[in-house]
Amino acid sequence: MRRGLRVVALLLLICVAAGVIVYCFPLQLADQMVRFHLWRDDVQSKYVEAGGYRMHYFEARPSGGGEETPLLLVHGLGARGEDWAPMIPALAAKGFHVYAPDLLGYGRSAHPDASYSISMEETAIVQFMQALHLTRADVGGWSMGGWISLKLALDHPEMVDRLVVYDSAGIYFPATFGPELFTPTDVAGVRRLAATLTPKPLDMPGFVAKAALRKLQGNAWVIRRSMRAMTNGHDLLDFRLNNMQRPIPLSAGETMHQDIPHSVLHVMEGCGHLTPAVCWKPVVRSTVDFLRAEPPMQGGEKSFPPEN
Repeated sequence: MRRGLRVVALLLLICVAAGVIVYCFPLQLADQMVRFHLWRDDVQSKYVEAGGYRMHYFEARPSGGGEETPLLLVHGLGARGEDWAPMIPALAAKGFHVYAPDLLGYGRSAHPDASYSISMEETAIVQFMQALHLTRADVGGWSMGGWISLKLALDHPEMVDRLVVYDSAGIYFPATFGPELFTPTDVAGVRRLAATLTPKPLDMPGFVAKAALRKLQGNAWVIRRSMRAMTNGHDLLDFRLNNMQRPIPLSAGETMHQDIPHSVLHVMEGCGHLTPAVCWKPVVRSTVDFLRAEPPMQGGEKSFPPEN
């Protein structure tokens, strides 16, 4: 009887301890779960010295050997390589050798005292590719990462084969929000950010919102510098997109679609800015169809209805 009571007491203690850990560190646990699933899917977590800085990246190779297509994925503002987690193994399964780095100032890469401009991050990507002896690759960029990828294709066309951008920044548009949206100072600000990024934000418990606030505030100085550099106009691409000679599918911005010769516009309905994460299955299909098309796709538009 006493032994049974001790077992019950121990189980209750474990449950209480687990609850406390979940309450105090919800995002850290979520990160560990994401990394476990990536590891389980044979996605490797690595580091490389690039341009004098240590950069973290994920790498996934196709199973079964055969010819591999290098594919570089560039994340957006306030993000990191883990944000591509659903897509990395899915793209590797389609024959792509996937690289998903953390940009400088983000994730587990170095956080130098720097400007964090689009030009600086583009240089970091060039140096990352050079460090890995990656002379040429297909490139995918999300949000700010799309801007970096577009600039890379314009400045170094010899390094980019085909380019896909997802809800990309890079041209001027009258914003309905300020830079402070991305560096909230209270829980209400975290909820506003979530509501802006997706049309169907999850009901975020208070303790999770507070954890998200702590995480965002921890890297707010980098995000502010990135936003300052993005809004000063120096790296805007409005008058350069017509020089893009390779076909590019765009998931946002009819202006970009109209300005880039032979571009293809794919719209994922009901997905919002977080499309590569929340609607990754149709995004992967669309991306693979575009990157594998022979001859390359030449213009056109297509909408994908929401998946149940």
